[in-house]
Amino acid sequence: MTPADLSLTVLHAVRRAVDDGALRVEVPPRIKVERARPGGAGEYASNVALVLARSAGRSAREVAGIIEERLRDAPGLRGVEITGPGFLNFTLRGDAGSELVRVVRAAGASYGHGTALAGTTVRFAEVTESRAVLVTEVVVRLLRSQGADVDPGVGGGERVYVHPGAYEVERLGSDAARWALLRAAPHDRPLDGAPLLAQHERNSLFRVRYAHSRVRRLLVNGEQLGVGPAPEVPVDAPVLLGVLGDHPVVLLAAARHRAPDRVARHLEALADALLAFQHTVLPLGDEKPSAAHRSRLALAEAAGTVLAGGLSVLGISAPDRI
Repeated sequence: MTPADLSLTVLHAVRRAVDDGALRVEVPPRIKVERARPGGAGEYASNVALVLARSAGRSAREVAGIIEERLRDAPGLRGVEITGPGFLNFTLRGDAGSELVRVVRAAGASYGHGTALAGTTVRFAEVTESRAVLVTEVVVRLLRSQGADVDPGVGGGERVYVHPGAYEVERLGSDAARWALLRAAPHDRPLDGAPLLAQHERNSLFRVRYAHSRVRRLLVNGEQLGVGPAPEVPVDAPVLLGVLGDHPVVLLAAARHRAPDRVARHLEALADALLAFQHTVLPLGDEKPSAAHRSRLALAEAAGTVLAGGLSVLGISAPDRI
């Protein structure tokens, strides 16, 4: 992990803290990390907590603690320590990515599901408006994925408020019709459905589904080359690993905030990272297959698993070919 990669990892953690309401600050465009000074802890350090403390209305050590909590499982980090008035100190590791891939492959489509909301009972009021029905359906699925006990449409319960929108399944098909209503935040207008039918990189739904289909093709091509997925060696793909590692937090935040759009946006970020990574996965030209290729293919396979699982939560299909 380079200093630039570490900076992005810390930035992701700050953004997650803001998204789930733990910090009320404007996310900075970049975060500075530097080599730890003599006598300091770890290999790198950042003063981001001190920079954000005033606008957050908290002490720098409190802010550092919130960020540290969201860095504990970050790929590439062996440890994070808070020192002095609120400096974050980082110790790097080289095998965290392989472990994350193993976790995803073991969990399959249930990666990111957990018990954080176990013991919580949520009841929803009955709704009839098309978009409200759809958003409530997905929120129920998200809550259950985190262990909550949910009674949908029992009357007198919680109501999910949305900007109204028609579920145009006959014109758009089920997948595009659902994405149009779920990708926008509930209080925003739904997406225009027509562009979602175009197979173009500007179409966010197409990019997500295409990224999944690319993984399926890579696995087929790998089999033809005698390369199978196996996380044998660390893979230098910090952005993809970072987004992949964020998935459990995103699902939990989406459930807590009744916001399926968070899942959709996360799938877009994962698809973009995967599409940027795909060209490095298999041997090129006269290059011989190696353990590195098997590890890259395992990472791609894990990303495809998460894309399919996330789309399933939204009720959208993940085709093997597009």
